Amino acid sequence: MICHPKWNDAPSPAFPRISIAGERSTSPIIGSQRPTRVDMTRKLSVGVLLVVCATWLGCGGADTKSTVRAGAPPAVPVSVSTAEQHDMPVYLTGLGSVTAFNTVNIKSRVDGELVQVAFKEGEMVKKGDLLAVIDPRPYQVQLSQAEAQLFKDQASLRDAQLNYQRFKGLLQDSGAMSQQQVDTQKATVDQLEGAVRSDQSAVDNAKLQLVYCHITAPVNGRIGLRLVDVGNIVHATDTNPMLVITQLQPIAVIFTLPEDNLQQVAQRMHQGELEVDAYSRDDRTKLASGSLLTIDNQIDQTTGTVKLKAIFSNADNALWPNQFVNARLLLDTKKNAIIIPAAAIQRGPSGTFVFVVKPDKTVEVREVTIAITQNNRTAIASGITPGDIVVTDGQDKLQAGSKVEPRAATPAKKTAQQASGEP
Repeated sequence: MICHPKWNDAPSPAFPRISIAGERSTSPIIGSQRPTRVDMTRKLSVGVLLVVCATWLGCGGADTKSTVRAGAPPAVPVSVSTAEQHDMPVYLTGLGSVTAFNTVNIKSRVDGELVQVAFKEGEMVKKGDLLAVIDPRPYQVQLSQAEAQLFKDQASLRDAQLNYQRFKGLLQDSGAMSQQQVDTQKATVDQLEGAVRSDQSAVDNAKLQLVYCHITAPVNGRIGLRLVDVGNIVHATDTNPMLVITQLQPIAVIFTLPEDNLQQVAQRMHQGELEVDAYSRDDRTKLASGSLLTIDNQIDQTTGTVKLKAIFSNADNALWPNQFVNARLLLDTKKNAIIIPAAAIQRGPSGTFVFVVKPDKTVEVREVTIAITQNNRTAIASGITPGDIVVTDGQDKLQAGSKVEPRAATPAKKTAQQASGEP
């Protein structure tokens, strides 16, 4: 900075002289010595320089910290579950159809007019309950005719029997009657006796026709929709039934399993009764529980499956004939199995493995041996101990030693039904 010549050549009358070298004037100033303009300028430059340096150092430090942070990989968010030890049921699942134990098409066994319907559609009936009545009057007339003919032939038979006794006595006592006449009378008695038996059969048949006029339920079951109305003429040769009765209690389910499971099921049947559960079509709602009744006597070669039949009490009428269900056969129960979600299992060149979360929130790769997988649960034979935390979601971003941020853990402990896939 170049000072004005006026300041260097001559002192001002009002102020003391200021030297170029920055020397302080010895002239007294009121209160204290006053700094020169050069000192102020130098101090201002030094301050600006310090601010610039501080700003540069601050920016450089921030960049250094950012670089350090960028060098450390962030924690991977994952879902985890805890391995638990409990019993695990082993189920065999097959698609099945509900089948009624008895389905009866009710038809008339006589011809006539339908004069009475004694049931309501959808009603539960018991064996022997009256369902319908066909006009019985024509059959009552036939019964009267048959009884009259029987009465007539019975009278003739009694007369022939008396004559036979007379002829036989005369032959034995006086010989007034020939043997031929006695034999002829005996034949007449036999003929009339045959006529009486025929008349009796006609009477019984007429009574049976009267019974057929009153239609009753042959089994316990539920009545469907009425197919014939009152006033119609029905025939014994009609193709369509008057109504249909379906037995709902008990009821059966026929389902299929692969033929590879046939020997296991057959061996377990010899040891005791096998439990079968019926689930809805979406495989979420349990409808009923029953037991395995039998195995079919042959394998379907086109599908490689075998049919099995289970019986259900169906007390609450949850099963209906021809309903599609998912049947679950309880084959066995694994005692004290170590259970983890099936989603935790990973497969690699060396086999199956899982990612186990360690206390420092890093993961390690651990090889495991699978005992059995049941729906979304897996029983581990080796490699996992109860209490281990395994990763169930987010494994694609992990490797050995990766830092993780576990989400809310989902316990693997379930009841026997939950472990089988029930909601």
